[in-house]
Amino acid sequence: MSILDWIVLFCTLFSIVIYGIYKTRGKRSLDSYIRGRNSMNWWTIGLSIMATQASAITFLSTPGQAYEDGMGFVQFYFGLPLAMIIISVVFVPIYYKLKVYTAYEYLEQRFDLKTRTLTALLFIIQRGLAAGITIYAPAIILSTLLGWNLTWTNIFIGTLVIVYTVSGGTEAVSITQKQQMAVMMGGMLLAGIIVIQMLPISFQEALHVAGKMDKLNVVSLEFNLADRYNVWSGMTAAVFLFLSYFGTDQSQVGRYLSGQTLTQSRMGLIMNGFLKVPMQFVILFIGVMVFVFYQFIQPPVIFNQVQTEKLRESEYAPQFTELEQRYQSNFESGKLAYEEMLVAIEAEQEGKTESIKERIQDLKVEQGALRDEAKAMILKNDPAAETRDTDYVFMRFVMDYLPKGIVGLLFAVIFSGAMSSSASELNALGSTSTIDLYKRSIKKDASDRHYVVSSKMFTAFWGLGAILFATYASLFENLVQAINLLGSLFYGTILGVFLVGFFMKWVGGRAAFISALLSQALILLVHFRNGAGVFGFSWDIGFLWYNAIGCLSLMLFALILQPILGGKVRES
Repeated sequence: MSILDWIVLFCTLFSIVIYGIYKTRGKRSLDSYIRGRNSMNWWTIGLSIMATQASAITFLSTPGQAYEDGMGFVQFYFGLPLAMIIISVVFVPIYYKLKVYTAYEYLEQRFDLKTRTLTALLFIIQRGLAAGITIYAPAIILSTLLGWNLTWTNIFIGTLVIVYTVSGGTEAVSITQKQQMAVMMGGMLLAGIIVIQMLPISFQEALHVAGKMDKLNVVSLEFNLADRYNVWSGMTAAVFLFLSYFGTDQSQVGRYLSGQTLTQSRMGLIMNGFLKVPMQFVILFIGVMVFVFYQFIQPPVIFNQVQTEKLRESEYAPQFTELEQRYQSNFESGKLAYEEMLVAIEAEQEGKTESIKERIQDLKVEQGALRDEAKAMILKNDPAAETRDTDYVFMRFVMDYLPKGIVGLLFAVIFSGAMSSSASELNALGSTSTIDLYKRSIKKDASDRHYVVSSKMFTAFWGLGAILFATYASLFENLVQAINLLGSLFYGTILGVFLVGFFMKWVGGRAAFISALLSQALILLVHFRNGAGVFGFSWDIGFLWYNAIGCLSLMLFALILQPILGGKVRES
């Protein structure tokens, strides 16, 4: 990185933090700290909701996902507009009517204290772990790319977030997310334009290449429970995930509970529902264009340059040099094949085009084998080395090919993504710990000032915990999938409790509580025995379906248990 890049990076980050502290200085009441005085307009809410979900993982992993698998991941978001409409119609009016600080307050009024506490704890467990991943995910990649110490990178990101989140609460999170969202989307759009301009072929030819290599296949109509991303999982299983995340996760509920009116909150949700799909489409498309670029400009064998440099300095250097020569030969053969394909496409020779495509696919298999061989060398040289490579694709391209200043801006995008999502998570964890556990069950009659201080302390506590977790975490197969998996393990149960409360008015707290325990146990069993099964029964289910299974099983358990357990039914 050049001096200009460092100036752009640090000026962007520190200006956002200072702005958030300045705009929210002097917040004293619990209402202003947790609900932001209900001062947010609809577009601030919409941007805040989008920024909360658009973590650094989005900008690191999503282009790499498209590089490997194409545009199919966008199907995951197809059910989002529907979920936003349902939440706007069903969830938000109830929260506004009850004037709650957190979503889980509703559950005590509808069921009982133990159901509220259990659901709040499930959220805290899930979101507490996710907060660590949200910091760790960009930190490990940024530390590698920038040559920073991983622990200090974790501390740097976490400390920035803790400072302004503790200082200003919900309002600080929301107003800084406007600036962060501007940086994130502005930076990515600029990167996309530059990628297209740098293509060694025309944009139309790039689309032909991407299309022939199945990178532009947006919709898959094949129904397969083991497939993580197709139109069926996007319009069914993912809807359950979105209903739970946006409707019951305090990191999102807290964003729209700060709205000026019910209408403003609804409009913010609808804005998110209809802008999120195009946003993800653009980010994935950038990844596809990077894929096309690397079919004509030779990519590295391994995108994690730190690991390849270690190999070149190790006893395996001669073998790696020989492997790179084979990789270069493979690339040159592939490049010639792509050029032949473009000529065949121009001449409308469909049969020849398909024949060339098959030859390219064979070369891709050979290229994959060479990359696997390189990864094996890396592990021989350093058994603890990180060899999962897709999360490095986009930022490696940025560092190698983008002009000075833009590189710093793109790193600011990644840091901003980490800060925006982490701030929402820590703010939600502090609010839930204070309102649903500490204020409700530990110290019930303290002053407003005491609870503000408590919320700040809990926020700082969870921030330090996230940094500690990040320091000792390890990467998953793909970071964006890691977050979705972690949410899917708990969101189904949480959503099920709320839907029982909303729609099954005859079910009481005792049945809801036991059903939640059974549902959560079922999901953990399904996950940890996925592909293996129990008692002769086996299954292979994509983790997005956990949300539907958890939610629907809980509603079924409640339906069965209520006549057996009985108990008083409350009306919210």
